[in-house]
Amino acid sequence: MRSLAVASPHPGAALDARRRCLNPSAAHRDSISQCCWRREKTQDHSFGSSLRVSRLPGTLHRDVSKSSLTPTAAVSVEQAEATADLPKGDMWSVHKFGGTCMGTSQRIQNVADIVLRDSSERKLVVVSAMSKVTDMMYNLVKKAQSRDDSYITALDEVFEKHMEAAKDLLAGEDLARFLSQLHADISNLKAMLRAIYIAGHATESFSDFVVGHGELWSAQMLSYAIKKSGTPCSWMDTREVLVVNPSGSNQVDPDYLESEKRLEQWFARRPAETIIATGFIASTPDNIPTTLKRDGSDFSAAIIGSLVKARQVTIWTDVDGVFSADPRKVSEAVILSTLSYQEAWEMSYFGANVLHPRTIIPVMKYNIPIVIRNIFNTSAPGTMICQQPANENGDLDACVKAFATIDKLALVNVEGTGMAGVPGTASAIFGAVKDVGANVIMISQASSEHSVCFAVPEKEVASVSAALHARFREALAAGRLSKVEVIHNCSILAAVGLRMASTPGVSATLFDALAKANINVRAISQGCSEYNITVVLKQEDCVRALRAAHSRFFLSKTTLAVGIVGPGLIGRTLLNQLKDQAAVLKENLNIDLRVMGVTGSRTMVLSDIGIDLTQWKEKLETEAEPADLDKFVHHLSENHFFPNRVLVDCTAETSVASHYYDWLKKGIHVITPNKKANSGPLDRYLKLRTLQRASYTHYFYEATVGAGLPIISTLRGLLETGDKILRIEGIFSGTLSYIFNNFEGARTFSDVVAEAKEAGYTEPDPRDDLSGTDVARKVIILARESGLRLELSDIPVRSLVPEALRSCASADEYMQKLPSFDQDWASERNDAEAAGEVLRYVGVVDVINKKGQVELRRYKRDHPFAQLSGSDNIIAFTTSRYKEQPLIVRGPGAGAEVTAGGVFSDILRLASYLGAPS
Repeated sequence: MRSLAVASPHPGAALDARRRCLNPSAAHRDSISQCCWRREKTQDHSFGSSLRVSRLPGTLHRDVSKSSLTPTAAVSVEQAEATADLPKGDMWSVHKFGGTCMGTSQRIQNVADIVLRDSSERKLVVVSAMSKVTDMMYNLVKKAQSRDDSYITALDEVFEKHMEAAKDLLAGEDLARFLSQLHADISNLKAMLRAIYIAGHATESFSDFVVGHGELWSAQMLSYAIKKSGTPCSWMDTREVLVVNPSGSNQVDPDYLESEKRLEQWFARRPAETIIATGFIASTPDNIPTTLKRDGSDFSAAIIGSLVKARQVTIWTDVDGVFSADPRKVSEAVILSTLSYQEAWEMSYFGANVLHPRTIIPVMKYNIPIVIRNIFNTSAPGTMICQQPANENGDLDACVKAFATIDKLALVNVEGTGMAGVPGTASAIFGAVKDVGANVIMISQASSEHSVCFAVPEKEVASVSAALHARFREALAAGRLSKVEVIHNCSILAAVGLRMASTPGVSATLFDALAKANINVRAISQGCSEYNITVVLKQEDCVRALRAAHSRFFLSKTTLAVGIVGPGLIGRTLLNQLKDQAAVLKENLNIDLRVMGVTGSRTMVLSDIGIDLTQWKEKLETEAEPADLDKFVHHLSENHFFPNRVLVDCTAETSVASHYYDWLKKGIHVITPNKKANSGPLDRYLKLRTLQRASYTHYFYEATVGAGLPIISTLRGLLETGDKILRIEGIFSGTLSYIFNNFEGARTFSDVVAEAKEAGYTEPDPRDDLSGTDVARKVIILARESGLRLELSDIPVRSLVPEALRSCASADEYMQKLPSFDQDWASERNDAEAAGEVLRYVGVVDVINKKGQVELRRYKRDHPFAQLSGSDNIIAFTTSRYKEQPLIVRGPGAGAEVTAGGVFSDILRLASYLGAPS
């Protein structure tokens, strides 16, 4: 088959041809070489013994045999039509295959197999161009109008791509026919691109004509592939059927009545049970080729589906369905089984990669479901988009279906008291925005128009700001308008779902999740349609906000990014506990704990996704870098994929505790057994607690008193329920509890201390325990929790270290000299035993008299404090409710296991506050 258009012999002729293309006369329409975009189409529609070629409506019709092309007189459409009527209804199934699905010859064959397996009575298949071809075609036009000679080479690449695919896919006469048509089309395109090259400009019509060839070629190849199986098949150039009217910038509106009429005429000429149609391309009412713009193939399928009133439109893509959030940002995003038309439209509008935003409009009229399916995983059921009943149950997780985001936005705020109550202010604002052609994504208005803010793309905000300053110059100068403010680097987060506004708690839950992730909301919008709640926030917070909201509505796990400071005895034990329980927490409580880093005083190891806790020791030895606490914290705080971050300080260092305030201010939760912050200077403690109470950032320190015992939580529970604390008295040191529980009979004090040291109950230097400072810190913590404003220096402490031994140079020297004081200790014990009493080292908080103290006391043998064993702690709360019989908390008060367990419990409590099941 020879080419039906030839290039003009010289530039002048080409330019003349281009001018006539833009305004074709009747004579020119019959001149194929002079009007490339009305080229004769030699399409094999019926695959029968003769080949009938149809032009765009209003152009010349020809009868074509296999070997020749014979002109005949013009024939009207009505004369050419047969009597076949277009059936409509459930017998039709519509499929759309995108560029990825049509990317290679093998994939085109896979598409053919899927179509052949469809048992529907009639099938209409809409296809995109092969993968990347649309971009290649746009690039051809761009190169030609830039007078870049490489457009010729680029066109050859397009030809080679389709020729190779056809050779792999087809054979014999089918291959010859396709390659003949491909050669003809490439020849026509060369002429067209040459004219564009000479003129240095391409009209939209020229560009659309060039770009639409990708769909023509892919549709023809698929038709031949289906024909190979013996199944009758026709292919449709949808420019002969779909009629659209330009309706604005980069947008068209279908003419459904005219399109339906032309589809019926097309079907009367070429009735078939299987039709392969081109996506993306269409014609104007004047029969000028155009497109449905970017991603328009989905739109094509929906329009055609509505024209035949199909049972279903299936959009085939490379994902298993529609996700509850962008899976690149939320790894736990789930596939949604169903979506309503409105929900899908909202998600498309807010940037979710669901469908072309206008795809849903044609099918809604006839309640035709759209199903999104994965061509690479045909076993997945996909997501069905259909008409759904309103949520009757009022469940939060049922009414919120998904979340979507839009980045690279700016927020424009127009504010002033002179705007209040003045009619037309909003109209003037958005009139100015319209004049510069900017796209308003979202609007939020305060009462009486005192403040109007709206979001626009970042690339358009400069022109918007200039237009508003020009429009309101006088109002700004007179002070009626206080400012036109631009807030850059914003993003939108939208929660999408049916009936959200009528379900109590949706907005509260969303904003609570954002607040707990320390995310500030700049603007809010919720329409009465109840399909979405939209918030504007900093772009740097967007991914973290998305994950926080997604987690909070139980669409995914509650994920905590954890940083461990101090992998010593307690830190090491905690890491082992986390390792052992991680799988259980995921399975039973939907809590995903990710240890993002571990740092000691000299080295640290960091991870972007979470350290494998079975290998953390090895990594700290082999992959460690020099310890840098600032870098460590930055690594945790700047990880936007995890909305909730917590630093666990397992040290006893004042230098680490001094950072808590800054960490909390950054939105990082803090959990610690380190007593230094809460027992340090009173002003720092008060500042820390004030910040904690004023924010959604949590600071937990249960293990600072009593290791794993619920001392702090018990005290808070009493106070929060209105009880009045009178006195707190207890044995707070597991080390000293062990020593005095075993200091009885004929045993010497030095022997018992040596035994405790050997068993690991004491610090390396026992004087750190025997000095009483640790107990004093616990007393001051409880005193402050009870409302007393005391400094550590206000607590009188009886040290158990003889004054003569306090200056010993080492622990060994101290232990060597300690036996010389055994007689003094024996005498004190004997006096107590003679009175039927025992010695106990206790801390006391006297709330009535606003004081505390640490001392060695004697208790009767029937007193609860005398009943201890081992290293147990015991605390007695005397309150207004528990005055006659104090409330007792007793249990192990020392050891790495119980202390780490107390820290672990705080981590789980934090997860519960952040949305995990309690």
